[in-house]
Amino acid sequence: GIVVGAGCNAVLENLCVTLAEPGQGVMIPLPYYAAFDFDLGARAGLKIVPVPTMEHAQTPSTSSTSVPPEAYYPTRGALDAAKQKSIHQDGVEPRILLLSHPQNPLGVCYPPHVVQEIIDWCRDNQIHLVSDEIYAGSVYRSDEADFCSALKLASGDAEGCLGLGPYIHFVYALSKDFALSGLRVGMLYSENPEIRLPLQKLNDLCSVSSQTQLLVERMMTESAKDDTNSASTWTNEFLNENHRRLRQRGDAWQTCLEELQIPHLKATAGLFCWMDFTEFLPEQGTPDERERALYLELLKEYGLLFTPGRSMKNELPGFFRCVFTAASDEEFNLGMKRLRKYVHEKRG
Repeated sequence: GIVVGAGCNAVLENLCVTLAEPGQGVMIPLPYYAAFDFDLGARAGLKIVPVPTMEHAQTPSTSSTSVPPEAYYPTRGALDAAKQKSIHQDGVEPRILLLSHPQNPLGVCYPPHVVQEIIDWCRDNQIHLVSDEIYAGSVYRSDEADFCSALKLASGDAEGCLGLGPYIHFVYALSKDFALSGLRVGMLYSENPEIRLPLQKLNDLCSVSSQTQLLVERMMTESAKDDTNSASTWTNEFLNENHRRLRQRGDAWQTCLEELQIPHLKATAGLFCWMDFTEFLPEQGTPDERERALYLELLKEYGLLFTPGRSMKNELPGFFRCVFTAASDEEFNLGMKRLRKYVHEKRG
């Protein structure tokens, strides 16, 4: 059933508390949203089990990017290897696989065949799959993204439910797609009857107020202001406009990167773009030190704030996430101007 709580953080933590014991592991494909470390470890006491993917990737022989998107897809081989390492080398038993889909920080979606393989692997290994689809309403290039929810892929023939079984779970919130982080409304869906009662009890500590529930209900059922289409809802109108603005910003940023010949993943979802700045890494130091030096150079000397990939456990140094929505139009244009200045000066 559906459980509503005060934000995705709250419902995700509560779900993981019911699925695993302190000291057990949560597998997460690399790279991943850095706050997961704290969100799942601080109170739940769970251990993050990184899932490196590049060694096991089935990548095409040619690609327009330095590291193609296929290199980041978690395959059965990658999942098996991470599980075995966690058990035999680290002494941590994995109980959960957390999937960010659409993927943060990559700004892409896992293709349906990849998600289906993950679902099958989790069922075969009795590992709980938690599909975090908080950016599902921000797929702004649906023709290229090939997004399909894990709920749809995992559904089977069942009366009165989706037929997910006990190992497939879903979390979502209004904070990203509707820009309502401060409202604190998240939800999870699970058909595992054993966790329903503990989830309800845990939710007592992070429930959504009656006033907020009424506001959200009104928002979700409001008709669009456009009288020409009486069947349209406000949410559809809002999401369509949001997609238009995301495409506009994403296209402008990626056009700038292509003009400067900076490799990047073709962003299709979310609020960010994954960029390869390995060309500009200093030669001296460890991988972490080299990326840190590049990060500080971009920030302090050129006023460019990107999220360093190693902070999100990326396997290779020199990759950065750009959140292209977190600026006014004037600031965004200034950012592109500063990036051009940086690249031209570095290349001499």
